[in-house]
Amino acid sequence: MTKSYKNQLVFTIKDRCRVCYTCVRECPVKAIRIINGQAEVVSERCIGCGNCVKVCSQGAKIYLQSKFEVYELLESHEKIAALVAPSFPAEFEEIDDYRILVGMIRALGFSYVFEVGFGADMVAREYNRLFEEHPDIGYISSDCPATTFYIRHYYPHLVSRLAPIVSPMVAMTRIVRTAYSPELKVIFIGPCVAKKAESIEVDEAITFQELRDLFIERNIRADMVTPSEFDPPRAGKGGIFPVSRGLLQTTNIREDVTEVNIVVAEGKESFKEAVKEFDSGLINTHHLELLCCKGCIMGPGMSKNGERYARRTRVARYVKQKLSPESLREWEANVEKFSNVDFRTTFTPEDRRQPLPTPAQIEEVLKSMGKISPRDHLNCGACGYDTCSDHAVAIALGYAEPEMCLPYAIEKLHKSINDLNISNEKLSQAKAALKQSEKLAHMGQLSAGIAHELNNPLGVITMYANILLEECGENDPIRKDLELIVEQANRCKKIVGGLLNFARKNQVNLSETHLPEFAQRSLESVVIPPNIKASLVNEMDNPICFLDQDQMMQVLTNLEKNAVEAMPAEGGEIKLTLSDTPEEVIISLSDTGSGIPKENMDKIFTPFFTTKEVGKGTGLGLPLIYGIVKMHKGKISVMSNADPKQGPTGTTFTLTLPRN
Repeated sequence: MTKSYKNQLVFTIKDRCRVCYTCVRECPVKAIRIINGQAEVVSERCIGCGNCVKVCSQGAKIYLQSKFEVYELLESHEKIAALVAPSFPAEFEEIDDYRILVGMIRALGFSYVFEVGFGADMVAREYNRLFEEHPDIGYISSDCPATTFYIRHYYPHLVSRLAPIVSPMVAMTRIVRTAYSPELKVIFIGPCVAKKAESIEVDEAITFQELRDLFIERNIRADMVTPSEFDPPRAGKGGIFPVSRGLLQTTNIREDVTEVNIVVAEGKESFKEAVKEFDSGLINTHHLELLCCKGCIMGPGMSKNGERYARRTRVARYVKQKLSPESLREWEANVEKFSNVDFRTTFTPEDRRQPLPTPAQIEEVLKSMGKISPRDHLNCGACGYDTCSDHAVAIALGYAEPEMCLPYAIEKLHKSINDLNISNEKLSQAKAALKQSEKLAHMGQLSAGIAHELNNPLGVITMYANILLEECGENDPIRKDLELIVEQANRCKKIVGGLLNFARKNQVNLSETHLPEFAQRSLESVVIPPNIKASLVNEMDNPICFLDQDQMMQVLTNLEKNAVEAMPAEGGEIKLTLSDTPEEVIISLSDTGSGIPKENMDKIFTPFFTTKEVGKGTGLGLPLIYGIVKMHKGKISVMSNADPKQGPTGTTFTLTLPRN
């Protein structure tokens, strides 16, 4: 009779868990859920095999400890029996005489110490009988609890094919209670974690590692105990049960594929494959001897880093040592004595399978990880799953994360780095633009103040100069002086107007504009030499926007004239590119000219700054453009290279304006 999980058998110490997915890879039923890169055991899916405990190099996976319950039983003053699994010679290699180990166990307070190997002898007889009575019906061995859990949870329709025979642990429990007392408390000591949840007939189960802890905590050493023999009945050939093919050897069945229909499978993948083929009908007339571990001598409750074949040899040596003629006669008498004990059992299905996601859901997950075609399915196993499709199924079920895929994670990391670089570059540009905006804002305030103060006296000068000019005769010698005064006063007025535009004191008159046609007119309004190629590239989805056409024409023509003047003697190319978003229009003017030196980049929008010869520029062109763009509530940015060593020279002005 099996027991329900009273607690989770295996769980995670999150502080130790690293992003390696080894436990996912080693779990035969994928009972691991990854959350934020950390692995946690899903108890309702776990079969207690303990593979994750064995392979976790960080010690993040640990199994349920039962030492405190054992202490309570030992202190209860009741008769307590220890049932020692036949794999003990493989664990305690440092103890040459097994009787010393028995003495150490008795020193803990156990009233009796029995060999589970005798239970294995009796179970082997039951298997022999089963095979003889049902030669044409294939059965699955039920002595490995992890295997029986696997069948009950994931192949519930095969529960009837589990051999209706108890495990050696339960068989020995029934034997000692028959021989000594039905009320005898029983504690199993062995290499298996799943034994802790196998049967309610056993009071507690601890592993060999837990037994070592008990020895240390109670300060029990090999040199301080009296050697003692196991209590009867003692094991015979059943001591070989925990090694690979131990059941066959205990039943005296020769492993001859031409004569015996028995399939032996061990290890997390092999036992699953055998069950799969059994279920498909390929080998369903064969008996399956299945072990989730590679023999019980390699169970998760054994000390780590043990050598498999050295352990096997120690177990075989112990069994050979025990099989003397005298012990065989005693063994045969005990076999006969306990042959009437009931070793039958039944298993109930506990279906814990989950409905698989639909093909469409799996496909969607795969596409989200960039796996569009079968060529993208690397099936590298780095995520812990055998195939990319298996990983996608686990993601859809909520047990895995896309970042577990190494190629996907690397690609995502590269994209993040690129995005970060772009963000840093944009941030640098934004900081520079903010700095420039603050400087220009202060200069705009100053310019507006100066322009306001100059406007009135300039108006008076212009008015009286024109009055004097009208009153002056054609041949009057001072007429030319007056004309010069009027000309220069008008020039000053234009400069003041430019300062006002820069300071954004004017208003904009927005009107609906077909931007590609408007941009084409601006190119046609500028004299472009034959050695310069000018082109318009329209990438707009919606060509309509609202602009002050007069002011924006001034912006485009000024930029285009500057681009023409920046060209070398051999000419070059000017490209006006239009693009948009639903809310904005973007105008980019690129040239292949000489570029703007880095030291001048933060000065180009400063009023009266110019690199042109004296008399050929006022230094108000770009400040005027800046002011008009700001009046449109837009943004202007510049990228330029004047150093041929850094790549092609040239400048790109980008205007971003609200569409409405």
